[in-house]
Amino acid sequence: MLDKPVVVIGAGPAGLATVKALRDRHVPVVCLDAGERPGGLWVFGAPGSSAYRTLHLNTSRTRTEFADFPMPADWPDYPDHEHIAGYLAAYTDAFGLAEDIRHGETVTAVTRDADESWTVATATGTWRTPAVVVATGHNAVPRRPEPMYPGPFGGESLHSHDYRAPEQLAGRRVLVVGGGNSAMDIAVDASYVAVSTLLSLRRGVWIVPKYLLGRPADTLNGALARRLPWRLRQRVSERLLRLAVGPPQRYGLPAPAHGFLQDHPTLSDGLLPRITHGEIGVRPGIERLDGDAVCFTDGRRDPVDLIVWCTGYRVDLPFLDSALLGPGADRLPLYRRIFHLDAPGLFFVGLMQSTGAALPVVEAQARLVGAFLAGRYALPPPAAQRADCDRHLRAATRRWGSRRPAMRVDFDAYLAEAAAELRRRPAEGDVRWR
Repeated sequence: MLDKPVVVIGAGPAGLATVKALRDRHVPVVCLDAGERPGGLWVFGAPGSSAYRTLHLNTSRTRTEFADFPMPADWPDYPDHEHIAGYLAAYTDAFGLAEDIRHGETVTAVTRDADESWTVATATGTWRTPAVVVATGHNAVPRRPEPMYPGPFGGESLHSHDYRAPEQLAGRRVLVVGGGNSAMDIAVDASYVAVSTLLSLRRGVWIVPKYLLGRPADTLNGALARRLPWRLRQRVSERLLRLAVGPPQRYGLPAPAHGFLQDHPTLSDGLLPRITHGEIGVRPGIERLDGDAVCFTDGRRDPVDLIVWCTGYRVDLPFLDSALLGPGADRLPLYRRIFHLDAPGLFFVGLMQSTGAALPVVEAQARLVGAFLAGRYALPPPAAQRADCDRHLRAATRRWGSRRPAMRVDFDAYLAEAAAELRRRPAEGDVRWR
């Protein structure tokens, strides 16, 4: 039994799942969270939250819920942010997690002590702990184009992180830049209230309707995942998409440069109809900004007075020393995307990008952390951990290319792998916790 609580940083889905997993294993825990209520980025209006009023899940309810806390069966297939924030609050209450959460605690530094314990500093004090679990997520620090496109721009610009409601777009000539789920949602919102709406894509993406063959689209891929390797699933899924909606080029969108299942899916039921209705104009990448207009790489120049940058987020863990992050937070090798290779007692839950929902993945990661800290699961020797990380990185790079391959996980494959890993027991030659 550990003599001091394990410190979990963050009370979003990853942190809550971790607190529960540690409590289930009778491991003492304290969770430090900067917000005022559990739920993290799903709490609309909370500091650092990127939730907007029209936000819904882009993965279906049954593929998103925690395994040990199903969402109500009468909920929509794709619940909105209020449902999810309420669900996370109910999860907290159902398992008594609130008593181990300290809200209003912003972590400023995590340092490794000479005895290999850890010190976690906040504005109000410090915590000495045998282990730290970083569960802060990675969608809090907006990333804009770097370098910014040349030329002056006389209009307004904002990042999707600061978008809250369609009223911000009303009466404007809006340009949405990006190909992810937020970009599609915001472009659709704009198309109903803006004077004009343009969507700029530097590269093609696969647009997936939320329903295929009358079922939530991701449930079909889940059924295939239990039977087929991802390359074969890719071919089946691409054929199904072409039959259901046709190639993206039919809608004036650029052809995807990568195969399906080689990036996070972009789900939207609203985008393609709004394009075909003439309410959203599709443009290629930006060439330059030009006062009250934007010039695109195909030579067109369009008047714009509001740019919404849906260009993603930087992975930023400012409380960790750069020596612990090695090549960078988004490139940090972690065994099973959890265990630091060189710093025993430092764990990460949620520092990954899944092809599907996040909640089941962080739940699986949390269970591994809980079992490890309770002495019910042992890691392989350090050399084997490092070799496994290298193997996963090579495979991920082949599949996903250079876009954060170290962080990428295949949803179904990872869950199966984590379940198999949890069945391991300490054996001769394994590295045990303390």
